Order: sequence, then structure tokens, then C-alpha cells
Amino acid sequence: MRAVIQRVKRAEVRVDGQVTGRIGRGILVLLGVGQGDDRKDLEYLAEKIINLRIFEDAEDKMNLSLLDVKGGILVVSQFTLYGDCRKGKRPSYSDAARPEEAKRFYEDFIAYICEKYALDVQTGVFQAMMDVDFINDGPVTLLLDSKKNF
Repeated sequence: MRAVIQRVKRAEVRVDGQVTGRIGRGILVLLGVGQGDDRKDLEYLAEKIINLRIFEDAEDKMNLSLLDVKGGILVVSQFTLYGDCRKGKRPSYSDAARPEEAKRFYEDFIAYICEKYALDVQTGVFQAMMDVDFINDGPVTLLLDSKKNF
């Protein structure tokens, strides 16, 4: 699994003009599922995201996690994180999980965070065309890969 996470001041996602998820201060997660991902990948990525110390403490050092600041989390599915642009001009998505599998992992990822951390997770709509609007705080943007490829 892969994620682009952004520390945000606010974020929201809309489908057909209707807001499906909205948070204030917190983390926007663009989440991609790859071929061969399993429960360990899901748990690793969820734990990493929730516990990353990317929020400032009283001394302006990034020492606090999402849990420490009681921030929000908005998760948006993003199969294009598995786009391979090394050859030609059109990305290949052959490493992305099939939609049925990706949807199950996306939903399980959200459920895992809700159950383990009792967080209210806001979401987009899987496979929908979405408008994502946010204010990146910092900016702080990080790339995560459960296989630790980067």
C-alpha cells in the first residue's frame, strides 16, 4: 500500500458537488492499494500514519502525532499512486490492485483506524471522480510505502 499524506489546516472532498468528507486540522491521506498487499501492509501503513510525529509542539518542533493534537483524518482512494511513468508518456497501472480488492482494502483501512483509535475518519467515494480541496499546513507532505520502497 502507498500513501501520500499531507498535514492540513483543513480539507474536504466533493463528489458531484456534494461534500462527502471534511476535516479541520489534521491529515489528508491519498491511499493506493497494490497487487499482493495484505493485512500486514494495511496495519503498517495505518500505524505509521496515525503515529507520525508531524505536528509542532510548544517549541515548534515536530514532536506530536495526530492523536496528540486530536486532529482529523480524511482518506481518499488514489490508485494513481501506483502509476509507473518510467516508460513512454502514458502511466502504467499494472501494479495497482484490481478495483474489487482495492475497495476492500480501502474500507478495511478505514475500519481499522476507526476501531483501533476511535477516530472519526472522513472519506471520499471509492472510484468516483472527486474534487479534493485542502490547505497544506507547512507545507508538510510525505510519501509512505508499506513495502518500504521509499
